[in-house]
Amino acid sequence: MKIITICGSLKFQKEMMEITEKMELEGNCMLSVVYPTKEDKDAYTEEELSMLDKMHKEKIKLSDAVFIVNVNGYIGSSTKSEIEFAKSLGKEVIYYNEKI
Repeated sequence: MKIITICGSLKFQKEMMEITEKMELEGNCMLSVVYPTKEDKDAYTEEELSMLDKMHKEKIKLSDAVFIVNVNGYIGSSTKSEIEFAKSLGKEVIYYNEKI
């Protein structure tokens, strides 16, 4: 069993949820992002956004690997920073496009 944090653009929320479910059923412990419940991203305060980012990095620290959901090769700036953070910690980086 591996502990894996899922990372990617929230525009791929559906894919991220499907992948998380599939990988849990394969015996992995999956740590996921918080999916926004507010319709407008601007409804979050800077402090809330900062806390969500900090907590996601804590999940990466706990993980053996990160799983990057990069549909059609898309990787945004936040995901790029998560990849670099994971690499700096010596974590395995798995890309979705490599798994299909």
